[in-house]
Amino acid sequence: MKKILVVCGNGGSSMIVSMNVQSILKDMNIEADVSHTDLTTAKTEAADLYIGSEDILGNINDGTRNVALLNNLLDKKELRTALETHL
Repeated sequence: MKKILVVCGNGGSSMIVSMNVQSILKDMNIEADVSHTDLTTAKTEAADLYIGSEDILGNINDGTRNVALLNNLLDKKELRTALETHL
C-alpha cells in the first residue's frame, strides 16, 4: 500500500488537505495510507508521495523523493491532478 504524507509548516492545514486526499483517492478507487505532518517531522519520515506547497516542500525536495508541489493547497482539482500524475 502506498504511503502519502501531506506536509505543511505546523501540521494544521495539512489535516484538511489529507482529508481531501482521502476523498479523492476513494473516488479514484485507490487505497493508500494518508497522513499529515509538519515540515520538521516530514524530513525524517519515509513516504511514497509527499504533498504540499512549494515553499514548504522545497526544504525536503532533494531529488530522491516523489514530491507533488501545489500552488493552492485547498484546490481539489489541482490536488486530484497531482495525485493522478504522481501515483
